[in-house]
Amino acid sequence: MGVLSGYTVIELAGMGPCPMAAMLLADMGAEVIRVERGPQRDPIYSHDMSARGKKSIILNLKSEEGREALLRLVERADVLLEGFRPGVAEKLGLGPEDCAERNSALVYGRMTGWGQTGPLSQTAGHDLNYIALTGALYAIGRPGEKPVVPLNLVGDFGGGSMFLVAGVLGALLEAKQSGKGQVVDAAMVDGTANLMWMCHSFSAAGSWDPSERGVNLLDGGAFFYDTYETSDGRYIALGAIEPQFYAELVHRAGLDPDIYSADTQYELASWNDSAAAFSEVFRSKTQREWCELLEGTDACFAPVLTLEEAPTHPHNQVRDAYVEVDGFKQPAPAPRFSRTPSVVQHGQRRPGEDTEEVLATLGYSAEQISTLRAAGICT
Repeated sequence: MGVLSGYTVIELAGMGPCPMAAMLLADMGAEVIRVERGPQRDPIYSHDMSARGKKSIILNLKSEEGREALLRLVERADVLLEGFRPGVAEKLGLGPEDCAERNSALVYGRMTGWGQTGPLSQTAGHDLNYIALTGALYAIGRPGEKPVVPLNLVGDFGGGSMFLVAGVLGALLEAKQSGKGQVVDAAMVDGTANLMWMCHSFSAAGSWDPSERGVNLLDGGAFFYDTYETSDGRYIALGAIEPQFYAELVHRAGLDPDIYSADTQYELASWNDSAAAFSEVFRSKTQREWCELLEGTDACFAPVLTLEEAPTHPHNQVRDAYVEVDGFKQPAPAPRFSRTPSVVQHGQRRPGEDTEEVLATLGYSAEQISTLRAAGICT
């Protein structure tokens, strides 16, 4: 019984941010029904973690019968999520106004890169393009070098999925009071811009150089907030920002406290020299040796682990941070609730596996479902 038990979410299948948002809602107990366009032939799909906990149906939404089936589903749903280009859902006859006619309390979540409005709203793009427009991409990298691609975590999932989920949950709370639904316009450019709030704050205070990357406190410019190579070609991560934690790092790493004093930690003129010295020191031992010296202390230290290593780390194991679903490890539901814990309800369903069951709950007879199948309306 998760916090969203009793809620029904319709996900119009797509890529990336929208599926992750629906996965988080499913983990929290919602009944998520994923509406697929057809059977998936991409081998990656068979290991799609975002499909966990969801039912799967296949409907031809370009047909009148398929549209009607979805609108019947809308009548009993609380949320609909779609990640189409602006206007596509309306052309299908499944836009917010169409759905509101069937269910005025529906929360209609829309996930796009550029947003529903604006001069770029109808153009194609991906995570990298969206974070470029917000200044986030410019700020990531080393001085004098090109910006570093930060996977697709910042735009797709940080600026996209998380803001869509936050918006949907907020709209659900409001709908309980008003009895009315509304549209949640979640744009990755908007979300990513919000993720940059701290950099904007630092810049406004005069403590961040927005014109150059890799020279500031949190972008690799600070020698005490960076990664370092070890003697075995592995890496460690240091985040000793506060003076007391920096002093702990200096002490446990065997560095000279007179040279590396907390009193001079923030003297920018010495950062490059200190970084060179730290590089030499941390290259003197293996990653494991540094773990033995620094892990579990207030030195703000962690080994840089691979995707395969992360689930095996003792801390992650004790917290059950990863679970096995469908025969492979994947991140466990987050965040954690004390009374109504989130769980992975089940593994990935085959595309269309739940079509008959879902249509039956909408009042379709076995004969009607057979007729729809024969006509290619559902699978």
